[in-house]
Amino acid sequence: MSFWNSLKQHAGAQFLDVIEWLDDSRNTIVYRFPIFNQAIQDGGKLVVREGQAAVFVNEGKLSEVFGPGTYELSTRTKAISSFFTSIKYALNYPYKGDIYFVNTRQFMDQKWGTSNPIMLRDADFGPTRIRAFGTYTFRVTDPGQFLREVVGTDGLFTTDEIVGQLKRKLVSSFTDTVVSSKVPVLDLGARFMEMGEGMAKAMTPWFQQHYGITLTDFTIENVSLPPEVEKVLDKRTSMGVLGDMNAFTQFQAANALEAAANNPGSGGGQMMGAGMGFAMGNVMAGQMAQAQTPGGGQFNPQQGMNAGAPPPPPQQGAQTFHYHGPTEQGQFNAAQIAQKVAQDRSGTHNVWAAGWAGWKPWSQVPEIANQIPPQMPPPPGGMKYHYNGPNGQAELTAAEVAQRVSAAPDGRHLVWRKGFEGWKPAKEMPDIAGLLGGGGPPPPPM
Repeated sequence: MSFWNSLKQHAGAQFLDVIEWLDDSRNTIVYRFPIFNQAIQDGGKLVVREGQAAVFVNEGKLSEVFGPGTYELSTRTKAISSFFTSIKYALNYPYKGDIYFVNTRQFMDQKWGTSNPIMLRDADFGPTRIRAFGTYTFRVTDPGQFLREVVGTDGLFTTDEIVGQLKRKLVSSFTDTVVSSKVPVLDLGARFMEMGEGMAKAMTPWFQQHYGITLTDFTIENVSLPPEVEKVLDKRTSMGVLGDMNAFTQFQAANALEAAANNPGSGGGQMMGAGMGFAMGNVMAGQMAQAQTPGGGQFNPQQGMNAGAPPPPPQQGAQTFHYHGPTEQGQFNAAQIAQKVAQDRSGTHNVWAAGWAGWKPWSQVPEIANQIPPQMPPPPGGMKYHYNGPNGQAELTAAEVAQRVSAAPDGRHLVWRKGFEGWKPAKEMPDIAGLLGGGGPPPPPM
């Protein structure tokens, strides 16, 4: 009896003429063909369709990988002869091997996202957190490697069993990419395509080596800030859309007046409406009066508050400083700041420019200090002292101190002003002593 006739009589073995896999699902990656207690007929066919690969495993070891095509299954075929050697010595099991079909098409629209916020330092917001999500696409490009490293002996392997690991690896790589790029969060939207392509290119070698798959696409759909930061950003955007807040307030007041006039309501409502009307009327009257004064501006419902001619811009090419003074702040050049200092030398005038560690007084900025004329010294006897004497404390001129010394010559009269290390007797000051007649004329003005 021939070998194949003996095999046909064994334990009701079922002979397979064609081995193929028709997949109707969209998420199956690996399918093990059911051949337990079955035999493969000599001369049978193996059909591998486009988007598939067939992997033969003989006694636990990968034997051969077949790409798309139709193959004759014969012991005379060199590529699969070793696959049938087990039949020669183990008739109790017609076939000691497995056939796995691997789906090599692209698995698209796989979701990824950050389960926890990513911490980073942003140029605009400082230390902040972001979240991101998107999609990616992968395919199996090395069926043997994928079977060895991922599937093992699983008879039915779907995308659900691997996408979790792929997602975690992609989020980790995305975090490294976005943090190391140092791109401001508000500018990331313009780099989504570039960063996505870079991610796919960078991660594919690692996926191929460890899983036998290729990352064919990586898409960043959105990057978002924490809700509290987004609310502040929305308010800032709203203020920019409104433009002149004074004009918007006037417009809102005018609408409220019109609504109150069209809604008589009850007596209490009328009184409340009247009170609101008087208050808003006063506001409007004051603004209208301001509009009649030079530089006061005029309210236009279409254009808002036109506050007159804007201040002249800094001269082209002139360096500008951030200025913080007693009554205003803004960005001005050195000449403009010098003019403000000259008008009020007693006030605090601080300036700052890019690259400085902090704010500086105007006197420490040569560009400003050199444009301010020196201040005339006070006339003789006009410089004031902090005085402490028998009649109390006060800030007095030299002449006034001399009067108090003359009124109580035996008293203890002390003076102090900026630059002194401590209080000094009034009679030791030359300008006071000169007025007392005990030390000659005071020194000439310096």
